[in-house]
Amino acid sequence: MFNVKLFNKISKTGVSALTADKYVLGEELEDYDAVLVRSAKLHETEFPANCKCIARAGAGVNNIPIDRCTKQGIVVFNTPGANANAVKELVVAGLLLASRKISDSISWANTLENNDETEAVIEKGKSNFVGPEIYGKKLGVIGLGAIGVMVANAAHDLGMQVCGYDPYLSINAAWGLSRKIEKAASNDEIFATCDYITIHVPQNDSTKGMINAESIAKMKDGVRILNFARGGLVNSADMKAALESGKVASYVTDFPAGLIGVKNVVAIPHLGASTPESEENCAVMASAELRDYLEDGNIKNSVNFPAVNVPRSTDVRICVIHANVPNVISQISSTVAAKGINIEHMSNMSRGDIAYTILDIESDVDDGVIEAIKAFPEVVRVRVIK
Repeated sequence: MFNVKLFNKISKTGVSALTADKYVLGEELEDYDAVLVRSAKLHETEFPANCKCIARAGAGVNNIPIDRCTKQGIVVFNTPGANANAVKELVVAGLLLASRKISDSISWANTLENNDETEAVIEKGKSNFVGPEIYGKKLGVIGLGAIGVMVANAAHDLGMQVCGYDPYLSINAAWGLSRKIEKAASNDEIFATCDYITIHVPQNDSTKGMINAESIAKMKDGVRILNFARGGLVNSADMKAALESGKVASYVTDFPAGLIGVKNVVAIPHLGASTPESEENCAVMASAELRDYLEDGNIKNSVNFPAVNVPRSTDVRICVIHANVPNVISQISSTVAAKGINIEHMSNMSRGDIAYTILDIESDVDDGVIEAIKAFPEVVRVRVIK
């Protein structure tokens, strides 16, 4: 049996694959093999020694202590693409909100009284909320992952000119991107040529604050910017100054902290993935990742460990997390062979300083072999799956 701690309410449909014959799920578990989490912050959480993996039902993992998990041999999964359609739909709405002053006009309309003068007041006041159509305008998409590709394609279908930039464009993303989307050579090209800019990149040391006074200065006057990725990608003080000067005509953000109440900011309270379909999709994917790792040792969509997906060729599998340094694999295989155990299949992959090795063996293995492997200083964690 595997114990899975839930740090948030997780879709029941999503966790249905974690059946009661193999899994115990609960929010009160103190000793657990795995974690399912959405938005709960885990940086102060002390994980039990038995914890093997954490699955985030969503794409961002800023709420998880990745470095500490790696050192402890805890595999961290996310669910890229599972919430992409939900975010795409809100970004499309954001394009319209950025243009037509819909949010301000609704707020104004709700202040009016219902009387004989209402219609005349509306007709007179509506001129304060005039905004351009998006048709024919140029949209720049920075980041062409699952969400960025869907946004680019949808905007093109709405009649926009679309160009995108992503130096790390994956093969799968490239297959999904319409051939009619222009490929920008750099972010600077997008800054210089686009009427609208939407950001779809992860937040890290190289992207934090990427929209700032310097980058905004390269943009067209009256540019409209959308941020449904991460709040830290935009320097709030610089954005406020650009809005006040008119350099930026509108800023639509799902992360409005620090800019609430600022004129021409459309503040959305982090609704990007807040649909029942998205929550279910994320939970389904996260549960499948946990199950595949706990039951078979396979890793898919990990943010801190290499991808290893190997069909079982024997009934017994040894999984070893270790430092990515020379001779470790030979030490592990020699230790197993010294006991007269044949290795039917072995797979090894690395990611930076960490590596993961799977050995499918033809007979059972005693505790002495496992303890011998654990004793190597380069080894972080060893599991036997039967």
